[in-house]
Amino acid sequence: MPVTLAAAPATTLLFAAAFGLLNLWLSARAMAVRMKTGALLGDEGNKRMQARMRAHANFTEYVPLALILMALIEMMGGRGTALYAIGSLLVVGRLLHPFGLERPGSNPLRAAGILLTLGCTAALVGWAVWMLLHPTHP
Repeated sequence: MPVTLAAAPATTLLFAAAFGLLNLWLSARAMAVRMKTGALLGDEGNKRMQARMRAHANFTEYVPLALILMALIEMMGGRGTALYAIGSLLVVGRLLHPFGLERPGSNPLRAAGILLTLGCTAALVGWAVWMLLHPTHP
């Protein structure tokens, strides 16, 4: 059954746009190092290039699943402050993480980015499972 306009996941669309901008920013950061160093393929041993490539790859590993879960939850009737809060915290986590990757060793930015990402993903998974077990209560 097609999704009607009234049931379209507008909240998820907002966060998809925000994550789209973040993805472009992460790409531009990696491209800037490529242009400066001439590393056209791989990282050529450049630590900054390695960090920026990992930040972009890590983003693409976690964000799509979160957006899929958000959209499905929203289409099943899950709305409101909780969805905005989870999406907002995930944006913050995905902003902090790349800065943490460029610092040596463990650091608060990287830890916060990881914890926010994993926590938000776990919350979305939990919400989705709850909705499956309680289909009459979004």
